[in-house]
Amino acid sequence: MSSVLDDPTLERHFKGHRDVITSVDLNSNMKQIATGSLDSCIMIWNMKPQMRAYRFVGHKDAVMSVQFSPSGHLVASASRDKTVRLWVPSVKGESTVFRAHTGTVRSVNFSNDGQTLVTSSDDKTIKVWTVHRQKFLFSLNQHINWIRCAKFSPDGRLIVSASDDKTVKLWDKNSRECIHSFCEHGGYVNYADFHPSGTCIAAAGTDNTVKVWDIRTHKLLQHYQVHSGVVNGLSFHPSGNYLITASNDSTLKILDLLEGRLLYTLHGHQGSATCVAFSRTGDYFASGGSDEQVMVWRTNFDSVDYSEVLEQKCTRSEPLSRDPKTSVDNSRTQTTRVSDGIGRFHDFDLHESGSRSLDQPTQIFSEPRMESPSYTQQHQQQLKQTETDSVPAVLANTLQHIVGQLDVLTQTVAILEQRLTLTEDKLKECIENQHKISAQQRSNSDN
Repeated sequence: MSSVLDDPTLERHFKGHRDVITSVDLNSNMKQIATGSLDSCIMIWNMKPQMRAYRFVGHKDAVMSVQFSPSGHLVASASRDKTVRLWVPSVKGESTVFRAHTGTVRSVNFSNDGQTLVTSSDDKTIKVWTVHRQKFLFSLNQHINWIRCAKFSPDGRLIVSASDDKTVKLWDKNSRECIHSFCEHGGYVNYADFHPSGTCIAAAGTDNTVKVWDIRTHKLLQHYQVHSGVVNGLSFHPSGNYLITASNDSTLKILDLLEGRLLYTLHGHQGSATCVAFSRTGDYFASGGSDEQVMVWRTNFDSVDYSEVLEQKCTRSEPLSRDPKTSVDNSRTQTTRVSDGIGRFHDFDLHESGSRSLDQPTQIFSEPRMESPSYTQQHQQQLKQTETDSVPAVLANTLQHIVGQLDVLTQTVAILEQRLTLTEDKLKECIENQHKISAQQRSNSDN
């Protein structure tokens, strides 16, 4: 393929928050972007220029995390006020609230089926809830410091968590046991997430590094030292080939996981880049920062042949400037470990010119040792089933619409139940007061 790799471009930027932006997520339909901030508000930004943004006020303290449900019809938010709220992202901004933890709630995440939520907190626990009626299911309790992040695996069977105890833990949702603790980080771990394949995890930390592990063998696959500041967040591209990171050094960096190298350094935020997320299709990504700005970027590299592109990039050494305030740098970095595909990794040095020296490549493992064969077999069967049981596009869209409507109905019922409970409480209080008045009147008449 002769197509040339286009650089990521800044498409839109939004400003409306009054403090640091802590979290960002893109709706699956790419019509809305949700952000949370230390200003205690959630903003829903509409991608259509003529549509105004919605500001949701309800939390009594900083909002630490936001995420759209898979259908896009709900937004979950976690706050320093120890609560989680579920919002309908419309102009009314209706929400239901539940007290989730005894400390700051650092993160909230939907399972891929949209039926469950996982939350993490400064109270050192991870909790799992049903979306419908927000019923508490169970908690996980082995971390010994604040838990910054917790995420479901793509199939919903595992949970990964990142903590200030300098560990990343992998949990089995069914047995509720910790499968493994990854302890290689030299500082607090700010963020962790699953690779779209469900076979790897990546984590970002205060030691300025990003690490990638294989969850089947528990081996460290890749170790990136590309930032000069704390790494606050990361996001996998849906293809699984790329990873984007956000750092206190004010940059976003896009990593090619197959080649194990830095592809782009993006300069746009004035101050720390605090959060970043790819869209569900990978065509866009959004970032937020301490400058209170939300930036929406087009990736532009989704469908090109990288073997030719990387050769072209090796001949370019000057950063490409897109805008006086935003620029893209194609410079290479020295990365210690590089993969030539899933399962094989080699050590070599990358020089500034982009060339590589490969001296007797060390093969870490030729075929991954499966420590959880049942999990892997089930994962492969799911992949085969997905390939053979493809659903027609029209039917898929119809089903997605139905699921979305069910989400809205579920949320509406939850809100009505809350209002009914409040009404019942008030009615009980009125009846009790009436009984007290009647009793007092009888007592007075007897006297």
